[in-house]
Amino acid sequence: MKIKQGAAALLVSLALTTLSGCSMTGTDDSDSLPSAGVSTTDEAADMAEAISSELYDLIGLKGKATEPGPGVGECGGKDPEKYFTVFHAWTFTPASADGLDGVMERFKEELPKHGWKIVEYGPDTSKNKNLALTADNDAKKYSVMITHWARQTPPKVRFFLTSGCYQVPEGEKVERF
Repeated sequence: MKIKQGAAALLVSLALTTLSGCSMTGTDDSDSLPSAGVSTTDEAADMAEAISSELYDLIGLKGKATEPGPGVGECGGKDPEKYFTVFHAWTFTPASADGLDGVMERFKEELPKHGWKIVEYGPDTSKNKNLALTADNDAKKYSVMITHWARQTPPKVRFFLTSGCYQVPEGEKVERF
């Protein structure tokens, strides 16, 4: 159990490091996450699922998505009992192997029409040079990293959605899941 939590914490840390340097910061300090407002962890997780659902709809293809739910991470340097981020990692596999042809170009074109700003686009640093896109939604205080694993069998698209820093309502504590 501790290994699984440690791996999730590492994944969140890496993603937040990658994504928090983007325009979503909304603060003068580029190393801090923007405030996402006040919310319970359940409400914030529901928001992450709703945003992931919107992203799923933009794929426009038949296929299957993995179903892990959102997780809760810490806001670096802030009280972990009062502040948190939400992340949601999932993968989409199309019904047909060639279904993902042009999917990243579609995301690059469609995301800005839905309030997202593309902040990075191009091959990642992996051996396969997977095409990756990072986008921020300043209004929702979320960032998403989308990676097309074209050389996988079958090909897939990986999503990693992460929020700004939420604060729990007065008198509540952060629930970890």
